[in-house]
Amino acid sequence: MKTTLRSLAVAVLCASPVGMPFAGADMPTTLNWTSYGTGTSANAQIMAISQLLQSEYGTQSRVIPGENDTMRMTPLKTGRVDLCACGIASYYGSEGVMMFARPDWGPQPIRVITTSMAGFGLGMAVAGDIELETLADLKGKRLAYLRGDDALNKAAEAYLAFAGLTWDDVERVDFPGYNAAFDGIISGRADAAITTTVTPAAQRLAASPRGLQWPVLSADDTAGWERMLEVAPYFQPHTVTSGAGIDQSAPLASASYPYPIVVSNADLADETVHGLISTMVESYDDYKDNAPGASGYALENQNMAWVIPFHDAVVDYYRDTGIWTDAMEEHQQALIARQTLLMETWQRYKSDAPQNEDAFIEGWMEQRRSALQSADMAPVF
Repeated sequence: MKTTLRSLAVAVLCASPVGMPFAGADMPTTLNWTSYGTGTSANAQIMAISQLLQSEYGTQSRVIPGENDTMRMTPLKTGRVDLCACGIASYYGSEGVMMFARPDWGPQPIRVITTSMAGFGLGMAVAGDIELETLADLKGKRLAYLRGDDALNKAAEAYLAFAGLTWDDVERVDFPGYNAAFDGIISGRADAAITTTVTPAAQRLAASPRGLQWPVLSADDTAGWERMLEVAPYFQPHTVTSGAGIDQSAPLASASYPYPIVVSNADLADETVHGLISTMVESYDDYKDNAPGASGYALENQNMAWVIPFHDAVVDYYRDTGIWTDAMEEHQQALIARQTLLMETWQRYKSDAPQNEDAFIEGWMEQRRSALQSADMAPVF
């Protein structure tokens, strides 16, 4: 599959008169990005891709590190940068929820360029001394809740839903942050927390007297996946080959979503996007080993029916290479219609919205839910 898809893309673009010359000739002299902070795998990946763009096209990249979702997304919103190597907050921004439900945000016209799905996963780390046959055995256990971390708390809710559970079925233990939660598990004040499998926190738990175990999420559990996707539709089955206590020869059936997610606004120039996506596909071998997780950008790892619409130029590229199908196009148009509906609803709501921020957010979420339900679209939030 991997060789077939990528070789097809390369072959068609090389043969096409609008292919390879277009990809590099119209790339801008400078690209501005935001990304995760220095020292993260996402930042290292973007630096590797930036070096490739410079060597092939002379395009200079300016990468601004952002330590949180707001710092990464704000420059994209204001037009200060062209691209954001973001996390799942890009989906929340598209939907106008969580931190993006505030008066100064609202639904954003976000478009996907490409995503990375590497060998790690986002799983439920459970202390090894807990009797756990399935996720359902979390019932009655102490689950970490991270104050101010909407994304990970939503992920925990989704994992519980897979097992037919809710927060009411576990003992919620609040922690001020991520590392504090794992300190709490190690010291016996909690039993489980959501994390990526490769984090130092997971490694610390695995090395502690309590040990670490990861529940299995079988791709064949149709009912479980339906419940999980109702809560967090951005998850997908994922075979995890790297992480604390995970042996590559015995991978873990689990769940994940892309990290990072390279997004732009819908109005980013088609020429720039075409140059980016053609480089990411056709020069994959030139950067895939240059940063941890960079192999996750492989063409077969791209979910063509995910939760954020692709940029029009990305769709054109996939269509030219023969990858894009009618079903993909139908899904793409449904996502664009959803985003358009949300943005129009936001503009109407703002014209007569409450001044108090809490009341504003509450009213917006009600208006949002009503508009989506009237259009036979799932509110999700």
